Amino acid sequence: MTGPRTIVACLLGILAFAPLLAQDAPDREGYFDIRSASSSLVDGVHQLDARLQLVLSDEALDALNSGVPLRIELTLQVIRKRRLIPDAVEAELVWQYELEYRPLSQRYIVRNVNSGILDSYATLYSALNNLGRIQGLPIIDDSVLSSQSRYKVRLRSALSTQQYPAALRIIFFWRDEWQLKSEWYEWYLDK
Repeated sequence: MTGPRTIVACLLGILAFAPLLAQDAPDREGYFDIRSASSSLVDGVHQLDARLQLVLSDEALDALNSGVPLRIELTLQVIRKRRLIPDAVEAELVWQYELEYRPLSQRYIVRNVNSGILDSYATLYSALNNLGRIQGLPIIDDSVLSSQSRYKVRLRSALSTQQYPAALRIIFFWRDEWQLKSEWYEWYLDK
């Protein structure tokens, strides 16, 4: 049975901890991660399939929602393995995607900077989820690779700040919230 003293004690306890509960939640740091990546040879062209997890930091998310477009960059390198000398980067490909929020339509727009193709999404989750699913992206023609060599492929994703003015890039350099970059994910190219 609950008496008036118990109720008052509970209310006082809640009021005592209310300032702690009202504080802002800790900032989300964000991270980029390559979950899986592989390549397959289709009609003489090596194609990339990959799964990425892209989580924006609170600061990047605030910038996006304030109208600042964010650029997400995928870098892929094809590396020829050598025995006695350092490995050689045979090819490097960079795909850039610009993520933008349009408050009037309440849509997230993803633009492939390389091709100019636009896609529209109702939520940030669906935009980032779609960016994180890569299927059948052409990497390199098999005919330019030596059949006598072994090749390694590596992939990395990053939040790029190169498109911003120099003054902003200096600020971003010192802020961890803008240093979103995955580790290199490596695998061997099947021949």
